[in-house]
Amino acid sequence: MNPEAKLAAMGLSLPEVPKPVANYVPYKINGNTLYLSGQGPRRADGTPMTGKVGRDVNPEQAYEHAKLVGLGLLAAAKAAAGDLSKIEVLKVLGMVNAVPDFTHHPQVINGCSDLFVAVLGERGRHGRSAVGMGSLPMNITVEIEAVMRIHE
Repeated sequence: MNPEAKLAAMGLSLPEVPKPVANYVPYKINGNTLYLSGQGPRRADGTPMTGKVGRDVNPEQAYEHAKLVGLGLLAAAKAAAGDLSKIEVLKVLGMVNAVPDFTHHPQVINGCSDLFVAVLGERGRHGRSAVGMGSLPMNITVEIEAVMRIHE
């Protein structure tokens, strides 16, 4: 089953690639390496999902936010490569807007990582960092960036 069919089987679809909110591009390609700019979770109408994890948002909700970000990153990857079956995830950096004593950053970013593996199989497995931040742009709950390989 190809990645798009897997998404459909999970009842998911790729969103529009988000427009940059500052002076950057959604992705950059160097050879066969794809660098995806950081994204945050957005509702269907495009508004950001906000709040501090551990105070305003619980870890389970933040996991779902990270999953939404994963969909946005896959949308950008498809726009860059033309086909998700060409994509292999190499590295993910997940940032969680959390209260100081929150320690479950990896479980939150698993929302994105689990999605990548479910959709891309072994090509979805990746190196990763999951860290806490004192704040994120527009008070979003999570921001995730990724480095991927495009296979021809």
